[in-house]
Amino acid sequence: MITPLSAGLVVAGLLLAFVGAAVSVYAVTLTGVLVGAGAGYVAAPNLAGLIAVDGLVLTGGGVALGAAVGGFLAYAGLSFAVVGIGGLVGGFAGRFAVGPMYAADAAGAEGTLLLVGATLAGVAVGALFGFVLSRTTLVVSTAFIGAAFASRSITPATLDAATAQTSVEPLLFDVTAPAFLAVFALGALSQLGLFKFGYVTKLVGLLPGARRWTASNDADGAKSS
Repeated sequence: MITPLSAGLVVAGLLLAFVGAAVSVYAVTLTGVLVGAGAGYVAAPNLAGLIAVDGLVLTGGGVALGAAVGGFLAYAGLSFAVVGIGGLVGGFAGRFAVGPMYAADAAGAEGTLLLVGATLAGVAVGALFGFVLSRTTLVVSTAFIGAAFASRSITPATLDAATAQTSVEPLLFDVTAPAFLAVFALGALSQLGLFKFGYVTKLVGLLPGARRWTASNDADGAKSS
């Protein structure tokens, strides 16, 4: 059953996937809000014994606080946020897309080390791309994160499971799933087209505050005023 929360995550995911990098300041802030809200949602139950507040109120407060902090930090440090987002997506790809190819025939400690190495390498590569190629990183990252929500690879149910288990495992998904790959590919291609055909300039002109920072040119790197 599609709930308002589920529909909202899908809409936010589609916006990120298809126009994220074109309106960088909004995309980065929205990503910060989503990540912060998710972190607050997962962390809230762990505070139930420490704070004498109703569980529903505590969860709502955790989500609101996480969203506010995540959004503020992303908006205040846009250049650093792009590096962080690139590292996050790179680490995920390294662990679940690249790592298994090398660790498939390894067992025990060797396999674990290979997965850890692939994850760390992904984080490093993603962060480096975020620093050097801000626009490309933001296109790929927003398409990736947006596709995860829009394709329902991450849903309120998986967030609930992560809360119950106090683990991020339920939030991990198959990066080869057709729905995810379709939204990811179409979103990335759409965003590249927005830059190629000059629509980014029009979007930035229409949206208040978008001129503050936009990843319009990889040669210039990430910019903030």
